[in-house]
Amino acid sequence: MLEKGFILSEVNKSAMKTTHKVIFGNASSMKEIGDNTIDLMITSPPYPMIEMWDEIFSKQNPSIGEALRNDDGNKAFELMNQELDKVWKEVYRVLREGGFACINIGNATRKIGTEFKLYSSHSRILEYCISLGFSCLPEILWRKQTNAPNKFMGSGMLPAGAYVTLEHEHILILRKGGKREFKTNEEKLRRQKSAFFWEERNLWFSDIWEDLKGTKQSNIDNKIRERSGAYPFELAYRLINMFSLKGDTVLDPFLGTGTTTIASMATARNSIGYEIDSNFDDHISSRLSNGIVDFSNQLIENRVRNHLIFVQDRVKRKGELGYTSKVYGFPVMTSQEVEIEFSELRNTAKKEDFIEVEYSEKPSFKFIKGELFKEGKSLRDWIEQD
Repeated sequence: MLEKGFILSEVNKSAMKTTHKVIFGNASSMKEIGDNTIDLMITSPPYPMIEMWDEIFSKQNPSIGEALRNDDGNKAFELMNQELDKVWKEVYRVLREGGFACINIGNATRKIGTEFKLYSSHSRILEYCISLGFSCLPEILWRKQTNAPNKFMGSGMLPAGAYVTLEHEHILILRKGGKREFKTNEEKLRRQKSAFFWEERNLWFSDIWEDLKGTKQSNIDNKIRERSGAYPFELAYRLINMFSLKGDTVLDPFLGTGTTTIASMATARNSIGYEIDSNFDDHISSRLSNGIVDFSNQLIENRVRNHLIFVQDRVKRKGELGYTSKVYGFPVMTSQEVEIEFSELRNTAKKEDFIEVEYSEKPSFKFIKGELFKEGKSLRDWIEQD
């Protein structure tokens, strides 16, 4: 089976399109979005009690700045979270039944006055979201490794004076209502075409992620670098693939530099992003207009390449796989993967107040390298082909 290469199925269909809208405003009131219309929310909000976000929290409520000046850390922490609460309430309103909310949040350690302590943002957010009606699902710990020899906090080797270093963040996973239902044949097929590979499932659905690195912000203008978080593209890309379908709508109420929008484009989802700081406008516009097509299609090719390397190793160790992709002709592990179909980007177009992305009607010969396959060519030839 491996020696025969891929077969391009004959699929005739109209080109798929998605739309992406960025709104500069406070997500505590998302009046542009109707009730029960969003399929997935992904965000990384400003982290309470992280100093670089003090100013933006204080602008929302001057009492926060006053509490910090008075060395009242507990009051400042609670008031910061009350500003976030307004957004989580709106998120609950706009999510569909069965929709997911994924919140990437880190806790903070900080000395206020004479007291050094941890401020547990993830538990505070989780408590409030449960009170709204969200169901709490198993969360992911994103372990952000560091090799710094002095990464500990405190007095080093002397007992009772050093503190454990925070090297992870939390990805809270919440659901509104019960499991999402797929009732129509169209919904079921769209779900099947949105499948991910078996080996991706095994990596992505672990409760500890150690292979993601924070995104460097060196290419960001000085006026926004200080308050831009290290939100890696792969984090958003995984979550969107894990918890939504192609054609769904993804919301990010704290859009920042636009990473969630780019990940939505790359996965053929629609998106809406809110950003309170208009200083991000030029940077977001630049990211959304430069190289998205090539970047996204390279992601697809990398996923296929990694899958074929997995297949080659698996066949060598345990024999041929039992299923074949209908669209691409390569082996897959399970029957749930046979309809998998990646949406390659064709072009993007700036409309009046949104960006439209058009996708190819069927996989390109370049993508599947169909011309490579002749009698005698192997899977290794495909993998090693430039």
